[in-house]
Amino acid sequence: QVQLVESGGGLVQAGGSLRLSCAASGRIFSNSIIRWFRQAPGKEREFVARINWSSGYTEYADAVKGRFTISRDSTKNTVYLQMNSLKPEDTAVYYCNVLVAWGQGTLVTVSS
Repeated sequence: QVQLVESGGGLVQAGGSLRLSCAASGRIFSNSIIRWFRQAPGKEREFVARINWSSGYTEYADAVKGRFTISRDSTKNTVYLQMNSLKPEDTAVYYCNVLVAWGQGTLVTVSS
């Protein structure tokens, strides 16, 4: 069973950047889809981005399109979320997911 550990969150000013990492232990099957979600205080968890592990095909939520980039490094069994031009509304706990496995989340706080 895959286990996921997120890292890279923190406090950043609006307009700044952060890169989140999602390290997976265990085998990720070639056609797996790895997703990033986020949950802001008082709100439901929402989809952010996803990547096909084998093809590298990506999709993004409209709210982050053009600002966030999801990528993967198969040699490190890690998925990244590069977040640029951050806005206060990006403040949330960010989670990665594959199949039924979820990480513990990493907090991103964007100050105005």
